[in-house]
Order: sequence, then structure tokens, then C-alpha cells
Amino acid sequence: MLGRMLGFARCAVLFPAVLASSLAAQTSVDSILPHIDRTGAHPALIVDGAPFLMLGAQMNNSSAFTATLPRVWPAMEELGVNTVEAPIYWEKFEPTEGSFDPSSIDLLLAQARTHNVHLVLLWFGTWKNGSPGYAPEWVKLDGKRFPLAVSKDGRQSFSMSPFAPATLAADTRAFTTLMQHLKEADPQHTVLMVQVENEAGMWGNTRDFSPQANRLFEQPVPKAVLTAMGKADAHGNWSEVFGADADGYFHAWAVSRYINQVAEAGRRVYPLPLYVNAAVSDPLHKATPGSFESGAAVADALPIWHAMCPAIDAIEPDIYLPDHASYTAVLTQYALPWNPFFVPETGNAPAYAHYFFAALGHGAFGWSPFGMDQTGYSNAPIGAEKIDTETLAPFALNYRIVAPMQRELAQWNREDRVRGSAENPDVHTETLHFAPVDGQPARWSATVSYGMPTFYSSKPAPGNAKPEGEALVVQLGPDEFLVTGVHARVDFNALVPANEQKSQRMWLSVEEGSYEQGKWKGTRLWNGDQTDYGLNFTSAAQVLRVRLTTF
Repeated sequence: MLGRMLGFARCAVLFPAVLASSLAAQTSVDSILPHIDRTGAHPALIVDGAPFLMLGAQMNNSSAFTATLPRVWPAMEELGVNTVEAPIYWEKFEPTEGSFDPSSIDLLLAQARTHNVHLVLLWFGTWKNGSPGYAPEWVKLDGKRFPLAVSKDGRQSFSMSPFAPATLAADTRAFTTLMQHLKEADPQHTVLMVQVENEAGMWGNTRDFSPQANRLFEQPVPKAVLTAMGKADAHGNWSEVFGADADGYFHAWAVSRYINQVAEAGRRVYPLPLYVNAAVSDPLHKATPGSFESGAAVADALPIWHAMCPAIDAIEPDIYLPDHASYTAVLTQYALPWNPFFVPETGNAPAYAHYFFAALGHGAFGWSPFGMDQTGYSNAPIGAEKIDTETLAPFALNYRIVAPMQRELAQWNREDRVRGSAENPDVHTETLHFAPVDGQPARWSATVSYGMPTFYSSKPAPGNAKPEGEALVVQLGPDEFLVTGVHARVDFNALVPANEQKSQRMWLSVEEGSYEQGKWKGTRLWNGDQTDYGLNFTSAAQVLRVRLTTF
């Protein structure tokens, strides 16, 4: 190392112009590093200087190996993704303490570039689904240095204690080494974001009951937590302030504080966007302590995570709730003004596909179903029994529809012009409302109906046989919209005073087409049967540019 440093010093003396050129090049690279921009109506992921829409898919947990990656890429190609989420395993990256093997990272980088996709890397370190399953053997076998959490009855839990300095130091060292390697090995910025840990928290217990944890639990709640939870004037220890919820909030504070330290060290080395993911509980039913992943970044604990993790750019939900009300409620919980929002993980059963447009309508800059490879693993019953063309088809259709306009859609979402709908099996129509545009109040709303024929019908919408419909409507101007959908009918309603004579909708033009290199290219006009009964979408990948007026 000293020789390398001395060699660099000699070069700096002998070739100052070369050194200056190198530093200028590095500055240029850093200036276009993927980052989160918060200046729009919705935070955006900026890639190559412009908003980016992540059409993602995540491989199975143990698929990022030389032997299994050939069974990952065919599914990704069939889906038409632009981003693949791939795990990095601590046990493989640091098989011997202090000795790092970046070959798995380099393999992913090389193959992603070959397949012309970006990567989001998932750091499986201290926690993976709440456990140390991917921690190295030298961590697992040294319980004294790297202790597990303790349950209330004094037994060990299969989850690392967030109060162990040695564990924090080891994870931090490994994560910063990972980030340093990315800085050196990825000048192309193939990697867009890094997930810090995976679904951190603890299953089966409400918190760590180790002696150190118990001492802290009896101390006054930190002021930052009180302020975040709207209890700035409260005094007392965790039980006195939070009652029955004390264990969960305490563990959330401990885990989030730990992760922030790992993230802070990593971003000092290489400031890629960093996020954490959460195993969410059903938002429609109050979960009892111990029935969900305690300490996780669930909705109730989001204020604590937000306060304790300034080094984390975003806190995101993993959604495995196929019920319409639950899924869309989670979207609402995490699509917060301060939280750059995307769905990093969702179910891969076909029933989940129709939530893609709804996520975009909540401002999401990306969406990613889980387990999209052909390694033979299935996470049924919460996912598909197998990954085949039939399973992939509805997800691939979504991406095929939006891929030609992905950059434009990312910008429109940043500007709050996008609205999305997912079919509700209980309510078969939905009205979409739009923000003011170009300084003018919204003049139209859109009604999405499900189960309607493509031709005339005077009956109320009955819903599809399977609730698989979805629609996406983008407001381009006061009277102009971009419309697409799957198994849905879309129509517009003029928002005019009741005494206004001109109150009925008229199509000025309905043009089918697509975006090519950022410019709209029309292919045909719809009229007559195609528009007399609204805009009807089947499973064809069709996008319409619509201009409206009243009569």
C-alpha cells in the first residue's frame, strides 16, 4: 500500500496536467451520479441527468451465483425490465474476516451491462428478513462478539442484537468496502441504488431483551423519538411514554439507528441513493405486538425511522397483500411528501400485476415484482407456483406499454400529472382527479370502468371475471391527456358549473401511437365505434393521445 501511495505521489509531481485531467473527469462522473431530486411535486430518481422510471424485477434470494444467473436473464428479458434487483451476500463478499471477494459484484456488473439493464443491489448483511442468514460463518460462530438478540424468556432469537458494537463495526466495514468497490468498478453507473440490509427487524419477539437493551429501555425516550412521534412534551421511559407499543418502537429506534450508521459510512465513500425496505403488516387491521416484524419500518414506526435515518434516502414497502384495499392503503402510507417512493418488492403472482399503474399514480418512480427467475424456486402461496410465460405475461404487458415513454412518464410523475387505477373487485368504477396544470384549475376528471364490453352497454360496469383491470391517465395539458389501460374503459367528464351550457364531452381527436426518442408518433385515429362508448382497452398494448372539448 505504501508503495502504491508513493507511486501516486511521484505521478502527481511529474504529471500535474494528467492529474488535473483525471480529477476533472472524476468530477464529471460524480456530477451525473444517480441521485434523488426533491424539487418536483414527487421526488424523482435522476439517472443520466433526467428522471428515470424503474421497470424492475427482483431475482430470488439465492440466485446471484455463476451457476444460477443463466436462469435469471431469460425471465428478465421476457419481462422487458430496465432494472434488475440483485442481492449481495455478506457471507460471500467477506468469507474470511477482513478478506473481501468482490467477484460476485463484478459478475453482476458484467452481466447487467451485457443485457443492457441497470442494477439495484440488496445488501444482505446483519439482517435478511430479520435474521443473520447471509452473515459469514465467522459471525455466526462467534456469539460472544456478535450476539443474537435475546427473547423475553431469556432465550436467543435468530436475529442479531442491534446493540453489539462488534457487529455494527463489522457490517459497516463490509458495506463501506462494497461501496468503495462500486465507486471503482462502476464508472458507468450501472448500479442505481443500494438497499441497506433487508427487511430489518425481528420476527417472533417484540424486541431485544439483552441486559444492555433492558438498561436502555428503562432510560428516558430520546428527544428525537419524542419529537418524531408527536410527543415532544412527554417524559419518561419507553413503557411510560408508549405503553403497549413500547417494545416495537424501542426496537425500531435501535434497528434504525444501527442502519443509519452503516449507511452513513457507506455514502461517505460513494453517495449512491440508499434505501431500506420493510415487511409491511396489513394496514387495515391493527397488528398485535409479536404478530409482525418488530422494529421494522412499518407504517406506525415510519416517523422514528425517518428521524433516525438521515443517511437513508427512502423507506419502502415490500407488498404481499393481494387484497385491493390493503395494497392501495400501503401505497398511500408510504407515498409521503418526504419519502421518495417506489415499490422494491411485490408479489409475483399474476394478481399483483394490475397494481403497477396504481403505484405510478401514487408517485412511484419504480416497481419490482419478486422472484422473477427460472431457478425453480417458488414462494407460493404468497407468490406464483412457477415462473413461466403465463405468469410473466401480465407483468410484461405493463412494461411493454410504458417502456417507449418511460423517461417521459418519469418526468410527468415528477410533475404530478399521472393518475393510476387498479381494479377493485367490490367497486367497478373509479374516478380520477387531476391537479391544476399550466396554472389552470383541472377541467376534467376521468372515469375508469371495469368489465365493460368494447361496444355499447347501458348496464353498470360489472367488473371483470378476474379483477385484473388497470388504467393510467396522464394530464398533458388542460384539455389533453395520454391514456392507456388493460381490460378497462376510460371516459372523461367536464368539470363545469351546473348552469354552464357547454357541459358534454366531445373528442377533438383520439390518436393511437407511441413515443419514439421523446417524440409522439401517431399511427391511426380512433373514432366512431372506437370512441362512441368511451376508450376501451383489452390486453393489447395501446396508448392514446386525447384532446377534448365541450359542447
